[in-house]
Amino acid sequence: MSLAPIFLNAKSASYRLIAVSQQTIKIEMNYMPTTSHKMGPLKGKIFAPGDKSISHRSLILGAMAGGETNITGLLEGADIMATAEAMNQLGAGVERIKKGEWIIQGCGEAGLISPSEPIDCGNAGTGVRLLMGAISGYKISATFKGDTSLSSRPMARVLNPLKQMGIEYNCDEGETLPATIISSGDLKAIDYVSPHASAQVKSAILLAGVNTTGVTSITEHTLSRDHSENMLKAFGATINVEPQGQGQKVSIKGPVTLKGTNINIPGDPSSAAFPIVAAIITPGSDILVQNVMMNPTRTGLFTTLTEMGAYLRADNYRTSGGEIIADIHVKYSQLNGVIVPKERAPSMIDEYPILAVAAAYAKGTTTMRGISEMRVKESDRINATFELLAGNGVDVKEYPDGLLVKGGSVIGGGDTVLTHHDHRIAMSALILGINSENPIKIDDSSMIATSFPTFFTSMAEIGAKIEVPQ
Repeated sequence: MSLAPIFLNAKSASYRLIAVSQQTIKIEMNYMPTTSHKMGPLKGKIFAPGDKSISHRSLILGAMAGGETNITGLLEGADIMATAEAMNQLGAGVERIKKGEWIIQGCGEAGLISPSEPIDCGNAGTGVRLLMGAISGYKISATFKGDTSLSSRPMARVLNPLKQMGIEYNCDEGETLPATIISSGDLKAIDYVSPHASAQVKSAILLAGVNTTGVTSITEHTLSRDHSENMLKAFGATINVEPQGQGQKVSIKGPVTLKGTNINIPGDPSSAAFPIVAAIITPGSDILVQNVMMNPTRTGLFTTLTEMGAYLRADNYRTSGGEIIADIHVKYSQLNGVIVPKERAPSMIDEYPILAVAAAYAKGTTTMRGISEMRVKESDRINATFELLAGNGVDVKEYPDGLLVKGGSVIGGGDTVLTHHDHRIAMSALILGINSENPIKIDDSSMIATSFPTFFTSMAEIGAKIEVPQ
């Protein structure tokens, strides 16, 4: 491979989708070390890629349902492709028609089947945890595995409540992947109180509850994402939600006969965060990010950036599949540091690395606490974000449950950032570098395909200067 640098432009292909069969595709990832450079204003319009959380759920529920499910706008990132292949292994028919458009022939009354081989979830934490819940309501045996990063992440928070419902499981010491689930398909309904504000735990229990006789409930003390509730309703389930203090109790009465439907995937606010912050910190920038989902359980970053003084204006509101969508107009803004409320964490837990980048360019101190959940993501994101900032000259302090960022100084840059195979750390580092005095390099960018396969082309369309080896 030639190491002569090139600069991406709007016509450059970041990743290639390669057909494996009518049913499945894989992603060929060619990018390794990548460097971002200081640049002039960002201008133009881009579309946010399909939401990853909803893409996972649409594939899983479409496979569980009877009849046909048509999906448009599916995120064709590596994580989602792993889930698509998993549903094929479990007996559904999953077919790509063209970019973003997929058809699923669901299993319906026949039910999901035991796969002949282990299901490889790659780096998809959401995918594997939701799949564990989905298969538990069937007579089935399935082994799940993942890459090195996913194999280090905890699975007990999902497996333990599923065990209370009646499954058996075996996994590595520390309750990590690989893990085998064995279910008789005869589960009992439970009333589970979650120690974590986790949409993945809630979703796994609700998905298991689809084929469980009785009322299956989960109580959470802080609100988490409600995409599973919204989508289960779209497939014909009745979901009951009772507010309880700052949290809620969510219930499903089973068994439920799910019916295939049409789904239009909205844009991912977690992915939109990267070009949005890039425009906010780059003088003279003025961009429009279109088709962004505005579900209030996902917009904590937008609220925080607005409190810091960012120009964010959402217009052209509409709804699709029960979700609110808008176009976000963003301009360069002088930011001020803030204290981020701990209770806001569930609505922006994936966005703290890019918030820390914005905070580095803000005047004053930004404090982010109550986010220890970040330590068990694709990487230890608290430490990885600390290393990313500190290595490039930012005054930052690491706490067991968060970060303190002192902004306002010139960002020196010049470091090579270890991404720990974490897509959000990789993209955050590249955004930090677009306004630093010296270029910022990351050790690997291939994993960005897991959540934002068009990241490079989208950033190039608005003028970002990102260098990759050819």
